[in-house]
Amino acid sequence: MQFSMLTRLVAAAALAASTLFAPVSHAQGSQQYIAVNPPLPSDTPGKIEVLEFFAYTCPHCATIEPMVEKWAKTAPADVVLKQVPIAFNASMKPLQQLYYTLQALNRPDLHGKVFTAMHVERKRLFDQKAMSDWVAEQGVKREEFDAMFDSFTVKTQVQRADQLAQAYNIDGTPTFSVGGKFITSPSLAGNSYEGALKEVDRLIPMARNQ
Repeated sequence: MQFSMLTRLVAAAALAASTLFAPVSHAQGSQQYIAVNPPLPSDTPGKIEVLEFFAYTCPHCATIEPMVEKWAKTAPADVVLKQVPIAFNASMKPLQQLYYTLQALNRPDLHGKVFTAMHVERKRLFDQKAMSDWVAEQGVKREEFDAMFDSFTVKTQVQRADQLAQAYNIDGTPTFSVGGKFITSPSLAGNSYEGALKEVDRLIPMARNQ
């Protein structure tokens, strides 16, 4: 019964995250971004932060991930990409911990593979045991993963992710913020993944010059 309830919660979260729509508020006319007013401070002084709010349960996030990875390699030197995992309900919290645990263990290469495991291979990575089994298959020591998963470091990062999601009023994924001043998404950019990243590129100099 508990497993069934968890399945329904995750399915509901995936459905919510699978819709391409404009976060925060509706854009006016053909505008492909929303201004953040007042602007929000950066966690990386001296850099223009591009935040990608995502969820591992979101099929659109899975589709755009290779594009984001490619985009990050050509981003300007003063731009830093920070990916922020979102939890729309309590059942998604372990997925936030999974992301930050992989980062802490210096295995960011597994980030994209999580999407593949969940959306292509249909692996049910919804709890720590399933995640621990999967990362062990990827060459990560199970004991190191389990220790980091519930660590203060990871819990602090999850808390910060929740704070950012609340500050930007994120209600859908994928969503991008640029320099704490602008928000865009595939839906705002004509329901286009490529268009969203092009809009990010266009917003970077605007954020830099304001």
